[in-house]
Amino acid sequence: MATQQVPGLHRTDLQQHDLSVAGREVIQNRVEIDSDAPAIRHWHPGEEIIYVLEGSLEYEIDGESPTRVEAGGALMVPAETVHAVRNVGAGTAAELATYVVEKGRPLLNLPE
Repeated sequence: MATQQVPGLHRTDLQQHDLSVAGREVIQNRVEIDSDAPAIRHWHPGEEIIYVLEGSLEYEIDGESPTRVEAGGALMVPAETVHAVRNVGAGTAAELATYVVEKGRPLLNLPE
């Protein structure tokens, strides 16, 4: 489940399991985002379900207006949709990221 680390972004792997749908798995991470972490545009080979645990985060999802989500709020990013997140609050922010993705594909991908 190892994924590439970005400066100012700290990912803790929590769990990874096969699903009852053939070829799909669920991966769950706690992601801590420092206030100076860069907003990296990326996509995943499946849906990302986000619950903001701490702080205030702004998500930029291609085709949509930026969305600010405070602690206690949730958001879903559609499969293979380019997006970025940045910390817009004071201090470190954190999210619980749950991915329902195609098994065997890289979790994080950069747009071409």
